[in-house]
Amino acid sequence: MPPMATRRINHYIFREVLTPTLLGLVIFTFILTMSRLPKLAEMVVNKGVPLGSILKLMSYLMPSFLSIAIPLSFLLGVLLAFGRLSADGEFIALKSSGVSLYGLLVPVLLFSVACSMVTGGLILFGKPAGKTAFREQIFAIASDRASIGVEAGVFNDSFEGLIIYAQTLDDKRDQMLNVFISDERSAEKPVNIFARQGRFIKDPQRQTLSLHLQQGTIHHLATGEKESYQTIGFNTYNINLDLGEGLTESSTRSKSKGEYTPQELISARNNALNPRQSNILAAELHKRFSTSAAPLVFALIGIPLGLQSNRSGKGAGFALALGIALCYYVLLSITETLASTGTLPAYIALHLPNLLFISGGSFFIHRTAIEKPICLPRPGQLLSRLTGGQK
Repeated sequence: MPPMATRRINHYIFREVLTPTLLGLVIFTFILTMSRLPKLAEMVVNKGVPLGSILKLMSYLMPSFLSIAIPLSFLLGVLLAFGRLSADGEFIALKSSGVSLYGLLVPVLLFSVACSMVTGGLILFGKPAGKTAFREQIFAIASDRASIGVEAGVFNDSFEGLIIYAQTLDDKRDQMLNVFISDERSAEKPVNIFARQGRFIKDPQRQTLSLHLQQGTIHHLATGEKESYQTIGFNTYNINLDLGEGLTESSTRSKSKGEYTPQELISARNNALNPRQSNILAAELHKRFSTSAAPLVFALIGIPLGLQSNRSGKGAGFALALGIALCYYVLLSITETLASTGTLPAYIALHLPNLLFISGGSFFIHRTAIEKPICLPRPGQLLSRLTGGQK
């Protein structure tokens, strides 16, 4: 076939895959975003967090969303594109013109490599940076809400078990004057604290917020065989503050493995205190490299299955894409567990799903190329086999 004709066919196949891929990217990203929207909306409505801060949080979550949405949408694009080619008879026409199935793989595989590179960049670098920025933004929101929420002459109950009252505020020095605190976090030992001065101190590095009090007294009524009223004076006194559930749920005191860059994962694995920690870090590292190649894996499995499901429609293609992705990520989760527990080395376990799907996809492509059907049991048949034919 002339090079010009081959180039046109490649461009045509690329456009056929690109359109449903972009549509799927919008759909999957929207679904993933909606899963986090209620909690973020609650922060706006109930906690008074500015909308701009919520939009920042959403932008920090985008690398995590896109690292999942891109492989899924690419798989959907391949299934729908080749399903339509088969249903409209275009695949038969191309074969009659001397174009083999292997020739049609070229534009799809090139597209899958591009998607894998983008996915790999998001998984290896985008997600860790986004998670770190998300945690820091959560801490900034919580600490700002704490200091802004205190008003002069108003009892503030933003912190669970604490009531804070300041007679006056010194905005220039960022201090509260003539402070009263009712601390009932310990039901067995409630205390009242009076202090001449107080101010909030936040430590972004440790992700902690505390209330630093100066020149005051602590009042406590001790109960027991004989009740007694105790008073303790202090020059300085610090109260560690709980920033509240919902604002700190995604924030941890130390850096989690999901925030490590590949270099930090390797360093942490080499300096692990025990084999279990080393296995967990190795599993995380190899999982990132393995899932980066998901679009390439989905290309090989999606082309033959798309050609086989030629009359099922777009709804079936969407369901098939979800089913394939579910099998892939469930298998990945199982192998990650095997690697984390040390049952299998991480460099073997975490790449098994890719090897299995690539082997299966290559076999399906060969069967399709020689015009042999791919016999996959339907869900009902599979369930019947698993249950031994019992109803």
